[in-house]
Amino acid sequence: MKYEATILALAGFAAAREVGLYTRMGKREVPQEHSHEAILRIVNTNLQLNNPLAIQDTVFGLLGNKAAAEGAPNVANLDCLQQIIADQAFTNAKAAGDLEGQANAILFRALERNTGSVGLESVLCNETAVNPEIAAITQHQDPASKSAAGNKDIALAVATQLASIGADPNLAIQTGTFAPGQIGDPTAKGNTCDVADDAAGCIISQNLLVPDVSEAEIKAAVADVAVSAGAAGAAAGAAASAASNASAAAAPAAAPAAAAAAAPAAAGAVNVQTFTGALGGAAPPVEFTAGADRPFAVDGSTFLNQGAALQRSCSVQHNACANAANSGAIAGSSAQCETQQAACEAAAASKRRLAVRTSSKARRAALDTGSCGSPAIEFAVGLDGRKEASFQAVNQADFNHGSALNIKVISDFICQQLSSKCDAAAATVSACDAASAAAQAAAGGKAQASADAFNSALGV
Repeated sequence: MKYEATILALAGFAAAREVGLYTRMGKREVPQEHSHEAILRIVNTNLQLNNPLAIQDTVFGLLGNKAAAEGAPNVANLDCLQQIIADQAFTNAKAAGDLEGQANAILFRALERNTGSVGLESVLCNETAVNPEIAAITQHQDPASKSAAGNKDIALAVATQLASIGADPNLAIQTGTFAPGQIGDPTAKGNTCDVADDAAGCIISQNLLVPDVSEAEIKAAVADVAVSAGAAGAAAGAAASAASNASAAAAPAAAPAAAAAAAPAAAGAVNVQTFTGALGGAAPPVEFTAGADRPFAVDGSTFLNQGAALQRSCSVQHNACANAANSGAIAGSSAQCETQQAACEAAAASKRRLAVRTSSKARRAALDTGSCGSPAIEFAVGLDGRKEASFQAVNQADFNHGSALNIKVISDFICQQLSSKCDAAAATVSACDAASAAAQAAAGGKAQASADAFNSALGV
């Protein structure tokens, strides 16, 4: 499935990285490293929060070792680069309470890695990841290889780990690869795509993904999986769903068209799906049951997060629409179903943003800072003339302190000022102390995620 090709020198790495590319002269293996672009972008964002090995971009984890070395010169064991990236991104996302980031790190670990020819397997990592959710997974293998039969087990392992952190296990379908290529293909390309500026991932948008498993198989595999206590806490603090990128169900593992038929919410449940588009059938209800351990449900599957449940509802509707279009039950191509799904997901995202804004507004209203104003913290380059990024209180009039490389210096100072100078409410001081601890836990207190954690905890 693989081939080597000469690439052009690009204008510069900084500009190229915006679309996940990298700059160098020579040859590289290029058939598919950007095929799952949506996953790569989210993982790269989390990797860069705390990147001790200075890995230039997530995409290098999917290249052969020779090409990978260009972007990860500090990594000694390049056979493990993909795992190292996934492990670090998962660690960073967990520290920031980012469920979406954790889920995509798991997905990334399972993606097929480029090799030199059709049917050639990639070498497995011989090290153990720090996070058990990452350690439980290996990468997909070329579908024409002898190890391709194990891809189904890999997808099910991904589903299990997703379920264990409270994410949608059906996202595991996204990790599938292409149809098998022909052994001996003189081009060594096989069936691939590699489009860096396709935000959804060309394997999804071009309908090239061959699912390893069905949703029914995933449901059976995760039936007894319990969400770990630590993961549940992270899920509760996540502002967005783990299903932010191209839907797993957008792959050809379509659910029956009847699944998208409109149905009332179950007794005692409230339907929070408000999208009204009904091409090929209405989006199934997202039933919210107060007090339930996993309070959101769609077609029998339960979720911790409203965002993930809404995403599933949109995906089920998409599948029903595509089936109807492909069978001729509705006029037009399945492209209109993609448009409807985008609108459904946009409505879901807007609903999540409103919930976050409402929650933040309520916290701000309850935050009695006494005689002082906002205790927000910024993380930026140039504070106090520093060349490196550092932390500082935004409100210097009330919290006048020089910048610091670790947020604890600033957050503890703000909390102390709230207690003494500002005469803030005791509840506010306690909330500030908790926010300071959360900030220190996020990315070790040394990145943007740390400031975000502090500000989010206080609603500022």
